[in-house]
Amino acid sequence: MSKLLPILQVLSKLILLYSLLFLIPCAVSWAFHDNTASDFAYSALAGGAAGSLLWLLTRRFERELKPRDGFILVALLWLTFAVMSAVPLWLYIPGMSFTNAFFEAMSGLTTTGATLIPGLDRLPPAINFWRHFLNWVGGMGIIVLAVAILPMLGIGGMQLYKAETPGPMKDSKLAPRIAQTAANLWYVYAGLTALCALCLWLAGMSVLDAVCHAFAALSLGGFSTHDASVGYFNSPLIEAILSLFMVLAALNFATHFLAWRGRSFKYYLHDVEARNVVLLLGSSIVAISVWLWWLGIYTLPTAMRHVSFNLISIATDSGFASVDYAQWPILVPLWMLFLSCLTASSGSTGGGIKMIRTLILTRQGLREMSTLLHPRAVLPLMLGGKPIPDSVAFSVLGFIFVYFISVVMLTFTLIASGLDFITSFTAIIACINNAGPGLGQVGPANNYAGLSDFQTWVCSFAMLLGRLEVFTILILFTPTFWRK
Repeated sequence: MSKLLPILQVLSKLILLYSLLFLIPCAVSWAFHDNTASDFAYSALAGGAAGSLLWLLTRRFERELKPRDGFILVALLWLTFAVMSAVPLWLYIPGMSFTNAFFEAMSGLTTTGATLIPGLDRLPPAINFWRHFLNWVGGMGIIVLAVAILPMLGIGGMQLYKAETPGPMKDSKLAPRIAQTAANLWYVYAGLTALCALCLWLAGMSVLDAVCHAFAALSLGGFSTHDASVGYFNSPLIEAILSLFMVLAALNFATHFLAWRGRSFKYYLHDVEARNVVLLLGSSIVAISVWLWWLGIYTLPTAMRHVSFNLISIATDSGFASVDYAQWPILVPLWMLFLSCLTASSGSTGGGIKMIRTLILTRQGLREMSTLLHPRAVLPLMLGGKPIPDSVAFSVLGFIFVYFISVVMLTFTLIASGLDFITSFTAIIACINNAGPGLGQVGPANNYAGLSDFQTWVCSFAMLLGRLEVFTILILFTPTFWRK
């Protein structure tokens, strides 16, 4: 227990900082006069009191974090922030259990976009804003934001950055100091969000809808202010704007920063992930659109419109929907969910395996086949003209194995709890990839409200597991981690 005290001391400071975020929806509530300000104020006070008490109890145990401390702190942060974020929803929405409030908050912070709240159109503006704001804060990562502030608290942030940052290569920086790296990423993130909100407002959305959907698009969170999601607006222009920004959010934000700083698009052309993301999305859209047109489901222009938006949304792990794509031939939504496993780039706000791991695994498979034909050949693993160390390839193989084993075990858990296979499998795929809707009982025309408390907690765990890329959570359950 004494080893956890320095971690709890850091946690107390971050709880105090996070409590300040509740003032933002308070301001929104006052602006719209929706009578929810007190719920957010109570939540802020409760969080501040808990953080202050924890700080008083652990202030004598401050020290520099060790690498393994980062894994514990990251897990505690996401769980603690999800609990805090659930309180306003629990206090305001009639009949909402804490289990459901926690699920909604975890879905927001992990940018999953799965919801179990009915009547989104009737929610107060501040509550709807809070759900989308959770998407936005969780999108780039609460931890990346925190490491920009940790140096001011006298605490190094590299341990947290490596534990939370997506992708297999976590040591590359945009600046000499980790805090500056985090700040650079947030500048790009905030700038693109503001641009997206402006475009949506000019396309006909209200200010609140534009801001909320910009938060959800750049974070790839997929929450909407309406039960019908983006289909509520029935606007090809709005769908095109959201599609563009979802693709941008699925690319590495470091590439965005370098392109902005260098004032050149060459960085996208040189980014092997970006090229393959665009190629995979484009070829899938064309093939499926032509197929749906050939089947007589849509005209070709209509097929291109609906397939483009919904496929990009699910493949990039956002979760918006403009039509009930579950009614399409089953191959299409299953392919979209498959794409959600591998489309997003490392360093993006998306989930899943990530494109870089997909490319490394593909190159490794081709190298193994070549080795069978030429046993004596020396075949380095190359990606984008650069050699990939064998250690990275082995870590990718290990990650993908554990990822799929996690999907299988969690799917069987839901099946054992009474759900049918399609609902169980797609719910876990959607949650662990942070993609939002699945199929069956949790399809785009429904939500997760029909799940039991146990099934809701399983899905909440899958969201956290996927957002922190599996190892960060599972390593805490290994005896080796806790040995001296």
